[in-house]
This record gives sequence, structure tokens and C-alpha cells, in this order.
Amino acid sequence: MSFSQDKDRRFYASPYGSRIDPLQTTRLSMNITGNFIGGKTCNSSSGQTVPVFDPATGKPVRELTQSTAQEVSAAIQVAHEAFTGWANTTPLRRARVLFHFKMLLEKHADELAAIIVSEHGKVWSDAMGELTRGMEVVEFACGIPHLIKGEYSSDVGTRVDSYSLMQPLGVVAGITPFNFPAMVPMWMFPIALACGNSFVLKPPALAPTAAVRLAELLSEAGLPDGVFNVVHCSNEDAEQLYTDPRIAAVSFVGSSGVAEHIYKTASAYGKRVQAFGAAKNHAIVMPDADLDATVNAIMGGAFGSAGERCMALPIVVAVGDETADKLIARLTPLVEALKVGPGCMRGPEENEMGPVVSDAHQKKVLGYIEKGVSEGAKLVVDGRTFRLPGYEAGYYVGGTLFDNVTPEMVIWREEIFGPVLGIVRAPDYARALALINSHEFGNGSAIFTSNGHTAREFVHDVQAGMVGVNVPVPVPMAFHSFGGWKRSVFGALNVHGPDGVRFYTRMKTATVRWPQGQQTVSEFSMPTLG
Repeated sequence: MSFSQDKDRRFYASPYGSRIDPLQTTRLSMNITGNFIGGKTCNSSSGQTVPVFDPATGKPVRELTQSTAQEVSAAIQVAHEAFTGWANTTPLRRARVLFHFKMLLEKHADELAAIIVSEHGKVWSDAMGELTRGMEVVEFACGIPHLIKGEYSSDVGTRVDSYSLMQPLGVVAGITPFNFPAMVPMWMFPIALACGNSFVLKPPALAPTAAVRLAELLSEAGLPDGVFNVVHCSNEDAEQLYTDPRIAAVSFVGSSGVAEHIYKTASAYGKRVQAFGAAKNHAIVMPDADLDATVNAIMGGAFGSAGERCMALPIVVAVGDETADKLIARLTPLVEALKVGPGCMRGPEENEMGPVVSDAHQKKVLGYIEKGVSEGAKLVVDGRTFRLPGYEAGYYVGGTLFDNVTPEMVIWREEIFGPVLGIVRAPDYARALALINSHEFGNGSAIFTSNGHTAREFVHDVQAGMVGVNVPVPVPMAFHSFGGWKRSVFGALNVHGPDGVRFYTRMKTATVRWPQGQQTVSEFSMPTLG
């Protein structure tokens, strides 16, 4: 990839279109994003495509190939045939491929970020942050020789030794959401590949191109053909990825209804499953919290990536009316002043929040705001009125702030997935905690306080899988595991970190004795090794 400079702008060539100027609102030119199967990009023989839109402008930027059911099956077969050779590659050599892949990710970070911005709409620094968090999982996976080395016990019995092996499963599949088109796939496939599995990925139709570019970089890094494949298809045809007998495991991130369906269906077919569903993350703000730091944290947690994060912070439970009043007074001017616009701007010109991902999702978020008003929440800042001159067709929703949200309201119960923040008032800490624990989702939760005892009690007592203390978006680092509780997750093992290694391997335990001579006596009792 070649670079040239024009004043302080950076242009680059991309296989997905003409030259891109990330400082301008122009996007990748129209073309077709294809599958990546057997080490090559290819379009479906169906000839059918669906448009991929730039959320900032509301205009199509490319077409996405739509594979047939037979082509999805063929992708699975390619991965099946590639598995044995890759599984028999030494862990150290697999790790070296991932080391090279990590270097290529760094080299092509600007290109990947531009693809993400053009299809998802998030701002440039957020796209770069997404790539960084994905690369951290690649770094973790590079340590696979250590992570799968197993255990060894000498002399578990007289001249008997025992040891365990961590072996790959086979062909594994990933079905990923639109909100993190690079990071969420990289939560899955680096560890799966490092453990010796082959992989079939179905990326989201709204933001598909980053996944194909990642596949091309894996191939450039030395990954054998067929070990990693990307296929675009309908949801109906994607069912093969969790029912086909050649698939050993599936990882899914999306809505809770679909997550539960995939979990039940794939489990019935004997698959190993991790399925991550919806979330409704909450934060308690105590009266003793550092108000300035807390307000800044809430703004980023609620409105970063236009609220389109499974770890977004859409609900704040303020303890005491005085705390709530102070939060409303501080938050209102900040929400009103949010800098909203195209995500491609960089440096001092960068916006704080981009559009939501699609026309349909924009309507959905606006509908939630209408519902909050009709149910009696106090609308303090109304994002429905936001308009961006020159981008009237873009999918924008302005920052929205509600007060006096109650547990009976839809905007409390359901995941909005947009730039909407609700303030709930609780008389004391006990009631605030009870409110959070009563919710059906338990993905992430946070507390803002300067009291160590209160923070410790919260960490122990809150019913959520990921907890922050004065941290609004407590996403674990790659060497820990990500996952929620309750209806936010289906399956026993979380993603990346130690659970990721356990998910993509199965243990085999060997008990070994090398007698000096032939065994001459039959043993019919339960063997003991003492």
C-alpha cells in the first residue's frame, strides 16, 4: 500500500475503491465486497447483492455479495479440509503467523479504520480504538504455546504418570454484529486459529468489508488457504454455521432473542456454543462521587459510538435527589453541545459522535425517545430535533437526556442501542442496587464513589458479569475474559482470555505406565494408582 502527502492530509490506495481522504466526507467508491474462501476473494455465483450504506450520508458506498446455501456449505467444506494440516502445525508456528498478522494490522490501521468509519459511522478515534482492542486479543493469542501447554503429574501411581493435552475442536464459526466490525471478530478468530482450529466467519451485512480485509491480511501473514473464510449470506442460510455436522462450535454476538435461539439450536446439534445477547448496563452515582470526573465518564460511556455498544452506559441511578439534580445540571449543557457529524474527520476537527448505523436503526432509536416521552419520563435534551446541514440524509440522532426514568418504562427495560441517557432516582444505595439487580440483563455495571467500602460491596453484590469502579465501560483486557450474566449470555464460557482458550480447545488426559515386563495377571477390580 502506497502513501502520498498533500499538505497535512494522508491518502492511501485501497482494494475497495479509489483514493480516500479521511478528512473529507467522500467515501470508498462503489464496488462489490465479496466472500473470502480458500484464500481468495470471490463473489457469489447468485449474482445477487445488497447495498452497503454510508451512515453519514445515507448513500450506498458499495454492494455486498449474497451467497447461496450451497456456497455457505462449500465454505464449511473448505475449512473442514484445511483443518487437519493447520491443527498439525506446531503451536509456535501458528503463533508466528499471528505475530506477522499483528504487524500487518498496525501497518494497515488507517485503511481499516477508514473502512469501519465508512460503513458503521463511528468517529475516527473510536474506529482506531476498536482496532487496538482487537489487536490486544491477537497479542494474547500469540502466547498460545504457553496457554495450551497442559499439565503433567509424575508418579500419580507406582511408575504411572498423567498429563493433559489441549487439542483443537475442528471447524468453528463466528457470527458477529455491526457495532464492532473488526474488534468482535478479533475477539474470536485469533484464539481459535492459534489453538489450531479453522474458522468460518459471517460478518454483519451493514458493515461487512473490514472482515474481508482482515482475511486478506491473515493470508498475507502466512495463514494457509482455507483456514480462515468469510461468507456473506442471509440469516436463513447462516443457520448452517450452527447446525452443520462439520461445525464443532459457534460464537455469536447480537440480540438476546437470536442468541438464545442459536444457543438452543446449536446445543441440540451437539455444538459448543457461546452466545452473547443484549445488555442494559447501569451505573450508580453515590453522593460522594467526584462529580466532574463522573460526568465526563458518563458522557463517554453513554454517547461514545452513538451509544451503539453492548457496554454502553444508557442508565445512571443517582442516589438521592440532590445527586440527581447536580448530574442533570452538569450533563444538560454537555449533551446539548455534543459535536455530532461524520466520523471521517480527524485531529482537532474530529466529531465526538457520528450517526447511527442505518435508516432502520435511526427510526428505532427515535421511536424509543417517543416512547419515553409518552410514558412520562422528563425529556431534558431532545435528540430528535438534530439536523446536520449538508447531511440531511444521514442517520443522525442527537444526544438525548431523560430524567425521572422508572423501572416500569420501556426505556429502562429494553436496550436502545443509541445516544439516549436516562437518569433514575433512588433514595439510597440499597434501593439503587436492588433496581440494577432486578433487571433481566446483567452485562456490565459500574459505580462512581470515593468510598472504598461501598465500592467493594458493589463489586461483590451486583449481578453483572463485568463491573467498573469509577470506570464507565468496564470491558476487560484481552488476557481476561469478556461476558455478562443472566440473559446477556447463553453458554458456560466467555470470550477471549482464558475462557476463550478453553472454548476453542478440548482436554485430553493421558495416564501412562511403562512396565518393565509383560503384565501376566488380569485385573478386574476398579484400578487404583496409589
